[in-house]
Amino acid sequence: MTDVGTNRSGNRTLRRVLRNPNVLFGGIIIGLLVLIALFAPWLTPMDPMKQDLWTRYEAPRGLWVEGAWNTEFVLGADELGRDILSRLIMGTRVSLLVGFIATSLSLVFGMLLGALAGYLGGWVDNVVMRVMDVLLALPGILLAIAIVAALGPSIVNAMVAIAIVRVPTMARVVRSEVLALREQEFVESARALGGGHLHIVFRHIISNAWAPAMVLATLGMGTAIVAEAALSFLGLGTQPPDISWGRMLSVGREVIRSSPHVTLYPGIAITVTVLGFSLLGDGLRDAFDRRLKDGA
Repeated sequence: MTDVGTNRSGNRTLRRVLRNPNVLFGGIIIGLLVLIALFAPWLTPMDPMKQDLWTRYEAPRGLWVEGAWNTEFVLGADELGRDILSRLIMGTRVSLLVGFIATSLSLVFGMLLGALAGYLGGWVDNVVMRVMDVLLALPGILLAIAIVAALGPSIVNAMVAIAIVRVPTMARVVRSEVLALREQEFVESARALGGGHLHIVFRHIISNAWAPAMVLATLGMGTAIVAEAALSFLGLGTQPPDISWGRMLSVGREVIRSSPHVTLYPGIAITVTVLGFSLLGDGLRDAFDRRLKDGA
């Protein structure tokens, strides 16, 4: 009966997810970005690393030029004459990779710390939460800048910094969920049957607290991508020759009046990506909301 009830609840949640327009539109945007990242080398119309100083700040030519399809400088060229469209396509890989790895790290460590603090309580809870409070008291971008400045500018250090900044929020959300779950009957039954703390935490607590953590992680993907763009804009994130949307914004800021396309298109790419993850996260939050479940 328990399995049947669980399956029915899961089916209702899945139907609610699929019917949510935010999930639909957000999923389409993210799906397209993932496909672009996977097939980026075959989608770039030009070599994204090829320089031609004769075409510096070339204006966008568009797809249709003089009655024929155009594949050169569709969105214009940057300060070194490199094709902006090709660099945007290749930059999709870096942005999604940084967002995924940083969010995954914050999800794993945030869930572990939050679950242990909420389940064990006492001094463990006090120590973990006070450390999280200290990290939350610092502005996220300033903390990330300080960490990267200490470790050195690189894409790996940027991912570590972004993950550290996101851990406290994840830990607090998971802890609040665990505090409600640890008094449930199935947890008491596991204790009565002689289950150890680790077994109960991983088998019964975390497995039932994953929904809000996944929603927060989905929303956090957009935040992580913006943070990476900010660090790269300041020269602390992705380093040449790797391509980053944030670095593309940085090199175009000095000519934003004369050649606005250099900064316009990377900005649009960041906006669309963050919008996709925000829509997807909002839709998942609605689907997993207990109040909606109770009314289903």
